[in-house]
Parts: sequence; structure tokens; C-alpha cells
Amino acid sequence: MPALLARAVPWLFVAAFLAFVAAFMLAPMVTVLVQAVWGDHGPTLAYVRQLGEYRYATAFANSLILSAAAAAVGVVGGGLLAYALLRPGAPGWLRSAMTSFSAVAANFAGVPLAFAFISTLGTLGLLTAQLKRLGIDIYGLGFSLYSLGGLTLTYAYFQVPLMLIIITPALRGLRAEWRDAAENLGATVWQYWWRVGLPVLWPSLLAAFVLLFGNAFSAYATPYALTAGNIQLVPTEISNVLSGNVMESPQLGAALAAGMIVVMTAVLLVYWLAARKAARWRR
Repeated sequence: MPALLARAVPWLFVAAFLAFVAAFMLAPMVTVLVQAVWGDHGPTLAYVRQLGEYRYATAFANSLILSAAAAAVGVVGGGLLAYALLRPGAPGWLRSAMTSFSAVAANFAGVPLAFAFISTLGTLGLLTAQLKRLGIDIYGLGFSLYSLGGLTLTYAYFQVPLMLIIITPALRGLRAEWRDAAENLGATVWQYWWRVGLPVLWPSLLAAFVLLFGNAFSAYATPYALTAGNIQLVPTEISNVLSGNVMESPQLGAALAAGMIVVMTAVLLVYWLAARKAARWRR
């Protein structure tokens, strides 16, 4: 009996986990998908067809552009920062401090982050005012915190630290003997990275890009607090149709959410495939 109980305990935890996934992930997703194609008089594709209207097509386009730009900034910035911190001459205390800071900054988003950037780079922000005193009017030069470019800059605050956390294990997986062998064969630094380093790292870089893309695509509080919904993005459009700011339509909100589910499912599939390939080099 004790042996049977010992074998049953792990399965109880597995069953509890599966029940949690079914209740809080699968059931809401199925509900959204059904509501998107079910109107007051039965099945309909009217709400799905509305996604092709200019307003909602623009929201999807803006979300995709913003997510791709924020992911690219995160991959480049976080990748270079991680590489600099892992170089042999980098101080150990600096590596530890940046890793700890990144763990916090990667989760710092929403209204506090938007307020911090408005206070710093807003129209009357501290840095904006200081630059103006020096004769540099960034808003006169075309910069705006309340644009897609401003949102990309804001997203970089949590995308770059997240990239540093994600890519560090992959960079540690580059074996020193690979570089030594390349140098012994006469390869330059650039040739080593082009022929050896990047081909090994590209699955990890792709997986990181896709993960950062999904992280930016699903963000709601930061863009809403920063732009007050003036920039059309899918998460803010869902809020508008559900709260009645534009019109109240739960089915249209469900259709928009279904579109996000499709995009995020594709993102997770690409991430899974890239992560599988990257895992081969860590064995």
C-alpha cells in the first residue's frame, strides 16, 4: 500500500497541473474561439470578416511592426551586452550585478514603466527639458514618445534585459576549443563568428527573437498608459470594443483575441522548433 501511494503521488500532481492548464488556459481559449464565430442567431463569420476593416487591419499591422522592431532591438542590444559581460576580461561583480538587474527589469512594465518614461522623455520630461536647455529639441527634431518609435524605445527597457537572460546560456555553450581551432587555422575574429559562432547560435537567436516578439505583441498596460489608446494596437482595440469606448461588441473582441491566439500559436511553434535545434549544441 505505501508503495502504491508513493507511485500515485506524482500522478496526482500531474493531474492537478493538467486541470490547472485546462481550467485557466484551454477553457478560456476555446470560449474565445467559439464566441468569435457565434452570434445572436447562431454560427457566423461576420465578426471574423470585420478584422479585415481598415481600423483592425491597421491594429494588427501596427502590433506586428512594433513587436518585430522591439524584438530586433532586444536581440541586438541584449545579445551584445551579454557577449560583453561574458568576455574573459569582464569583472565578475559587474556580470552578477547586471544579471540581477536584468531579472528585475525584465519584469518591470505596465503603468509604472510608462510613467517613468513620460517623466523622463515626455513632452515636459526631465531629460527632454535638460536637452532643450542645451539647444536640442528632440520633439522639434521629430522624436515622439507617443509614437511607434517611442513605444519601441520603451519596450527596449524590458526586452534587452530579457534577451540578456535568455541568450547567456547559449553564449556559455560556445566552446573555447572551437575558437582556438579557428584561430589555429588562420581565421580572423569575423570569420570565426560568421563561419562558426553565428551558425551555432542562430537557433537560439531565432528562439529569443520569437519569444521577445510574443512578449511585445501581447503587452497591453504599457502602450495603453503611454498613448491612451491613440495608437491602434490589437490589445488596446480589444479593450475598446469590450469597454464600449468605440462600440460594445463581445463577439468582435473575441474575434480580435482569436487573431492574437493565431499569431501567438505560430510564435510558440517557431520558438519550439528553434529551441529544439538549439538544444543540440548544449548537450
